[in-house]
Amino acid sequence: MRMNLVMTVTGNDKVGIVEEVTGFVLSVGGNVDSSKMARLAGEFAMLMLVSIPAERYEEFQKGVTGLRQREYEIVTRETKRGFSKRFAGWSSFEIQVRGADHEGIIHEITHHLAEEGISIETMDTGMEPAPMSGGFLFTMSAVVMAPPALDLETVQEDLKYVGDQLNVDTKVSVYSQ
Repeated sequence: MRMNLVMTVTGNDKVGIVEEVTGFVLSVGGNVDSSKMARLAGEFAMLMLVSIPAERYEEFQKGVTGLRQREYEIVTRETKRGFSKRFAGWSSFEIQVRGADHEGIIHEITHHLAEEGISIETMDTGMEPAPMSGGFLFTMSAVVMAPPALDLETVQEDLKYVGDQLNVDTKVSVYSQ
């Protein structure tokens, strides 16, 4: 029997961090089923769904302790596989946001989504050079799940209003993988 764990690892960015952590998972008979990884300033962050043999969980925990001693911060949490039945019948939308960077954009957009009962599946934010000013533009890309009562047009109109208040452009489309 296999255990499924969400594993979060952060540490000072250095060459070989992914190899070291994934090698550890492999050494206990585990597999990285899916992951998101990024360098954020001088830190490297990994968010992974790993599966390990249940009988090797104690060995896995000892290995995690060893990685912590190598100055990694690690959090693990057991989870169940599969798509939540809670979202059956919900619609998947992709949201793009772009505009002049200022404080509060992420908070205001996600506050609106939460108020509407919209669940965030994935979200990436960043900065890119502005084409004319030499400054930077904020960018956000998200995949969300909207309750059946919210159609594409409603979500588009509502986010356009929020975007106008924040002075950013928003685009909402049906998400297709």
